Amino acid sequence: MWPGLVGKGPDSEPPIDLDTMLDLTQAAEVDGIKFNGVDLFLASPHTDIDSTSGEIAKLADNVSRRGFVVGSLVAPVWSGSAMGPAEARANFLTQVRKACAIGRQLRDIGVRTYGVVRIDSSCSPEDWSKDPAGNSKRIAETFREACVIAEDHGERLAAEGEICWGGMHGWRLMLKLLEMVDRPKTLGFQADMAHTLLYTLGYNAPEDRILPEDYDWTDREPMYAALETIAGALRPWTIDFHIAQNDATVKGSGTHDKTGRHCLPGDPNGKLDIVRAAGIWLRDRPPIEHVCWDGCMFPNQVMMQADTWQDILATMIAARDAHGWDDSARSWEKAV
Repeated sequence: MWPGLVGKGPDSEPPIDLDTMLDLTQAAEVDGIKFNGVDLFLASPHTDIDSTSGEIAKLADNVSRRGFVVGSLVAPVWSGSAMGPAEARANFLTQVRKACAIGRQLRDIGVRTYGVVRIDSSCSPEDWSKDPAGNSKRIAETFREACVIAEDHGERLAAEGEICWGGMHGWRLMLKLLEMVDRPKTLGFQADMAHTLLYTLGYNAPEDRILPEDYDWTDREPMYAALETIAGALRPWTIDFHIAQNDATVKGSGTHDKTGRHCLPGDPNGKLDIVRAAGIWLRDRPPIEHVCWDGCMFPNQVMMQADTWQDILATMIAARDAHGWDDSARSWEKAV
């Protein structure tokens, strides 16, 4: 549901309310196949992180009566920082704790049987670069504390690999951070196809660039080889997967700037054969319980068109059919 919020705000378009996002999801259908469920952004105006248990119960009813389950949750950790001073790190961990409590309540209600709590470092590459070793150490320490919180609530955490998050803004840096935390049963990697494409280009982390600066996009095979390299390193850590398209440019909107904008499946500037690229991440690894489409920063006009949702669902079905699912699969948790 976060494409209704991310990139929106006072300096951009207004958010799309949760009920409208649920309605759009529910209306999509391709050859009798519909979406199984939704992921939630635990931030207003969708779902307040400080919601009461009664409000979460109403949310669960709103989702389940539409035939949906809840998958993953986004913890709004940006009131703190994983590498900041003690107060900032405490604020970060408080948001993780609240998100995990909501996740547990949704499980207890019965509307959520799988999924993760998504986190990031809540700091910029620029700030991180002032003390790379020390800041990565602090991020790892905070993430380990977050793991303890998650374990207490029966949750798992997924670190989103995106070029705008300090200490996670390059694929080697992301791998190093996961290894430093060293809690593979609790903290894994959230692979988003749009963001991992940008990893190959070394935005914000030139030392991690694989494709040359003058890369010729008319020959895509080196791109797929580069993605194979990145997936080979991060696929064993991957527990949450976002199917997406990207045009290999860095841009943003609203409060979510200087990162890769997701594209529609059929965008003529999109660089990925989505089904082929999805297979790079979905094969040769333990089963992924949860697969979603991430369409952050689509204009509201695009989001409100039924064709947008139909095309996305059709693309996800194509990825499912290409990588081992069959019609007997109950839902995405039997994905591989």
